[in-house]
Amino acid sequence: MSNLVVHFEIHATEPLRLIDFYSSLFGWTFLQFGSVDYWAIDTGDGAINAQAEPGHGINGGLVQRRGAPPEAGAPINGADVVVGVDGDIDAVFARALSLGATEALPLTDMERVGRLGYLADPDGNVFGVISPTLSDGTNVMGT
Repeated sequence: MSNLVVHFEIHATEPLRLIDFYSSLFGWTFLQFGSVDYWAIDTGDGAINAQAEPGHGINGGLVQRRGAPPEAGAPINGADVVVGVDGDIDAVFARALSLGATEALPLTDMERVGRLGYLADPDGNVFGVISPTLSDGTNVMGT
């Protein structure tokens, strides 16, 4: 068995604020576990979950932060998540900014990788977005 990443978690000072942000940006759905400050995140079709065969993505969770949020510009303490974007990544990046994210690293074309950029969500968590389509329309995945 490979040592695959099968789950991620986002820490939130104001969970409902981030639930609104990620729901609006990516269409993710959230389900709270009773009265516990923990929400399961369903990232959509094709993700690994307890009832399905492994797919191409993973689901996660959102949990109440136990301390202060990261300061703007601070180095990442932990790990970040990179989300594969369907469609126009520039539009998704701009939408994230309009929903309250800030730019951490601008969108950049990376040969043989794709178009990639990083944002900080409204609570300061850094996350990336990536597309196989470069700004000139070249698909680095060859499809």
